[in-house]
Amino acid sequence: MTKSETKPSALFSEVKELIISAKNRAVVAVNAELTLLYWQVGKRIATEILAGERAEYGRQIIDNLAGKLTNDFGQGWGAKQLRHCVRFAEVFPDEKIVYAVRRQLSWTHLRLIIYMDNQLKRDFYLQMASQEHWSTRVLAERIDSQLFERTAISRKPEKTIQLELAKLEKDGHLSENMVLKDPYLLNFLDLNDSFMEKDLEDAIIRDLQNFLLELGCGFTFIARQFRVTVDDDDYYIDLLFYNRKLKRLVALDLKIGRFKAEYKGQMELYLRWLAKHEQEENELPPIGIILCAGRKQEQVELLEMGKSGIHVAEYLTVLPPKEVLERRLHQAIENARKKQLPEPSSEEGDS
Repeated sequence: MTKSETKPSALFSEVKELIISAKNRAVVAVNAELTLLYWQVGKRIATEILAGERAEYGRQIIDNLAGKLTNDFGQGWGAKQLRHCVRFAEVFPDEKIVYAVRRQLSWTHLRLIIYMDNQLKRDFYLQMASQEHWSTRVLAERIDSQLFERTAISRKPEKTIQLELAKLEKDGHLSENMVLKDPYLLNFLDLNDSFMEKDLEDAIIRDLQNFLLELGCGFTFIARQFRVTVDDDDYYIDLLFYNRKLKRLVALDLKIGRFKAEYKGQMELYLRWLAKHEQEENELPPIGIILCAGRKQEQVELLEMGKSGIHVAEYLTVLPPKEVLERRLHQAIENARKKQLPEPSSEEGDS
């Protein structure tokens, strides 16, 4: 290829990139303005509705306004859209929040979030979707899989959840409680009813991409059957990962049966060996995840696994009906919060 032929090709690539970049910026800018507009419209309608004393009055206002706006601006301003706007303004009354997220999340993202019945859950998905740049499809999948209820943070007192979400919003810091889950949903592995630990491990390696997605933010696979040698004895960590968000090595042990107390000592050995031989200067101490088919909660609590940096969780290879999983998770959250120590004060959270 001659020099004269190369120049037009390079010129085309550069100009093409400029056009694509400008279009992307324009899309972000338009989305940001529309999101703010929808909030302002919702706020104005909500203020007008509050002036009336009957629910029927609110319905009349929205229906009448929708008819007039549709005549002038087309189908995008029907009664359903106006109700979305009102709901948006009701659940996010502070305009500062809208300004903060309008360039990061689309209107479709926000519509998925605003109808959640729990403010902490809304804030969780709002921050996670913003920080992790989730697409609307990914956000919908996370909501459908009960991610908030399965994440360790949901078992904490409300004040703790608020403090950790505020820290995530302020500096992008993601804590262990925001990453670790229980249970883990492994139905994508398509395992038979009867399987061994090696079958489970093999299935995970075959579908490592989906397993990493289920593990959550920041996980990178390092090795399987990672050898640990202590006094000429060899031990093997089933799966070893690194989490760039937590800046820690993560050892994962797979068990096909219920959790047993002796698993704690085994994982503690792995973690101390990793801390001594594999941990880098800028990293935090390794943590461990023991995945079991079941566990007895009081046994796990008495062993104080968290103090050793060990997270015990169940995995499900077959999903129960959605309503059954919801009841189970809500019961687990309620039981965990009943056992919590008094919530930290704001002074403790600021220290």
